[in-house]
Amino acid sequence: MNYQFTIETFSREELQDITHIVETFVANSSVQNGLINVYAQGATSGIMIQENWDDSVQTDVVNLLKKLIPNGVWLHDQQDGNGDSHLKAGIVGPSETIPIINGKMGLSRWQNIFLCEFDGPRKKRPIVCTIIKDQ
Repeated sequence: MNYQFTIETFSREELQDITHIVETFVANSSVQNGLINVYAQGATSGIMIQENWDDSVQTDVVNLLKKLIPNGVWLHDQQDGNGDSHLKAGIVGPSETIPIINGKMGLSRWQNIFLCEFDGPRKKRPIVCTIIKDQ
């Protein structure tokens, strides 16, 4: 089963916690054991599982990627100025798969699911969640 939703982003680069939305899909699915895949549709965004306790971790992720992949030095920047955004999204990846165990996501206490925005702000970042039930 598939669920789709959109997220609005507010900065050029940010991590936005989407765990609560994904938890709702798992709860509504009535799947007790299986997998949920969370997939960002877009070539300049990604999905990451990261610590949820301290917001500085999300800031550190953004700052690390800015240092590793600076803006304005890539061939694609000549097209539309977002070469770094494509590279960051490629490194982070478009999806994460989480086990569903006894009707809940198998995330640890300190893990949440984040949409990674690398080319914002955007009014709508589409995300697809696919749940697969164990046989």
